[in-house]
Amino acid sequence: MLPLQWDFAQQLKHNRDGSHSTQANRARTLDLAARELRELGYNNLRAANLKQRHIKTLVEHWQKNGRTAGTIKNRMSHLRWSLEKLGKPGVAGVTNDQLGIEHRQYVAIESKAIAVDANRLEGVRDEHLRMSLRLQAAFGLRREEALKIQPGWADQGDRLELKPSWTKGGRPRSIPIRLDEQRQLLREAKALVGAGSLIPPARSYVQQLRLYERQTSEAGISRAHGLRHLYAQTRYLELTGRQAPAVRMSMMLRVDGEAVPAIPEIPANGMHEGLSDRQARELITEELGHSRTEITNIYLGSPRGA
Repeated sequence: MLPLQWDFAQQLKHNRDGSHSTQANRARTLDLAARELRELGYNNLRAANLKQRHIKTLVEHWQKNGRTAGTIKNRMSHLRWSLEKLGKPGVAGVTNDQLGIEHRQYVAIESKAIAVDANRLEGVRDEHLRMSLRLQAAFGLRREEALKIQPGWADQGDRLELKPSWTKGGRPRSIPIRLDEQRQLLREAKALVGAGSLIPPARSYVQQLRLYERQTSEAGISRAHGLRHLYAQTRYLELTGRQAPAVRMSMMLRVDGEAVPAIPEIPANGMHEGLSDRQARELITEELGHSRTEITNIYLGSPRGA
C-alpha cells in the first residue's frame, strides 16, 4: 500500500460521514487519486503534504483522459472532504473555475436510455441483484435505492414509498404504481425477500454494491443508470403524448434506418394525460427524487426542443 493510500484509509476509518454509498464512492476516489498521483511522479507523497499543485495535476490528468466535468466535480467533492478533514482549508478552497473545470451541462443531446433484455439479465447470477435491476427499470430507482429497498414496506398500494435512509440526500419520496406489470413485479420481490430488503442478511450494503458492480459488468450492463433515463422518457410519453426531445434527437440520428435501442414506443391506444412539457417535467423530477427540473433535462433533453 502506498503511503498516501494508507493515510486516506486511516482518515476514512475514523470519519464515517454520509451514507454507505457516499462512503464507498469516497473511498474509491481517494484510492484512485493516491495511485494516479504516484503514476504522475509523486512518489512517497503523504496526505499532510498535499498542495494545490497536486490537485491541479490530477484534474489536468482526468481532463486529458476524457473524464466529464460531472465526474471530475464528483471526485473533487471527495478530495475537498479529505482536505478539510486534514485541516487544509486553503487547498480545499480552490474553486472549480480556478482548476479549469467546465460547468456541468444539464441538457441531454440524445437519449442515454437502456433496457435490459432477458439474456443479459440472466447473466446477473445473484437473484437479489436481478430483482434490484428490474425494480430500477420499473420505477426509475437509483442503484442504492434498488439495493436497499424493502418491498414489503415500500408497497403502499397505489404508490411506492422510499425511506430517507435509502435515498440520495435523505429525501423520502413516492412513486406511483401505475401498471399491472409493476404490481406483479412487487409481488415477486416480496415473495423473494418477505419483509426484508434486497440485501441478503449475510451481506452488508458495501458487499452487495461491489457484487452489483462486478456482476452487471460481467453481464454487459455497464451503464445501468440508463434505466432511469428510460423510466423518465417513458413517463414523459405517458404524460404528454409526445416523445421527449432527447428521444426525438436520437431518432433523427438513426443511421440507415437502424433503430436506436431502448426508446419508448408510442402507446398503441394513443392514451396520455395531456400535460404540458413543464407539468410533465415537474412531475418526473419528483418521481426521480431531484430538487430542480433543470437536472431532469439530463434525462429528457432541452425544454426548447419540446
